[in-house]
Amino acid sequence: MEIIAYTVIGIAGGILSGLFGVGGGIVLVPLMIIFLKMNQYQAQGTSLAIICLSFISMLIYYKKGYVNLNIAALVGIGFIVGGFIGAHFATALPEYILKKVFAVFLIVVAVKMLVFK
Repeated sequence: MEIIAYTVIGIAGGILSGLFGVGGGIVLVPLMIIFLKMNQYQAQGTSLAIICLSFISMLIYYKKGYVNLNIAALVGIGFIVGGFIGAHFATALPEYILKKVFAVFLIVVAVKMLVFK
């Protein structure tokens, strides 16, 4: 039964990732916390492991001319440095604070997308 839940969450994350370019933090983390009963740290760490697997989705966008590899490389370098720093900060915070900060982040992103151009 767990394998089915893991797979369904992966399919949901994959569909939303391919559709909107999001998946890990915005979709998978809440799903893994709610349905798989993971703690915030486990869900975030597992989500980061899954990022590597989004390569297939990226290939479809690349084949259609929607990937700028130069920008991706530069942003990727920043992502590596930022991820290193962010992971250290996140794992140093108490889980209840990390969860609240994550929720506020999701709300801010949602409001910005709804209200601003």
